[in-house]
Amino acid sequence: MAGGWTNDNAVNEQIDATVEDGLRRAQARLAAAGPGATHCDECGVEIPKARRAAVPGTRHCVLCQEEADRRDAVFSGYNRRGSKDSQLR
Repeated sequence: MAGGWTNDNAVNEQIDATVEDGLRRAQARLAAAGPGATHCDECGVEIPKARRAAVPGTRHCVLCQEEADRRDAVFSGYNRRGSKDSQLR
């Protein structure tokens, strides 16, 4: 049930938009990665063959990738949780 200026499907549209934004960011990172590496760009540890096969274009070991993902998660770029009042300002 929506009210005010929103339609009945506004919540679902917000969820879909958030998922689509995340997919676009992930796809852009994969496309920019180019060919994969045999050793991690950050720490120099060898990237296991199974990881290179599962994630084409990977340039980081699992530990360094997890750290990069945590850094990226800090700022999503969108305020989808704010109240209507905060979005109108």
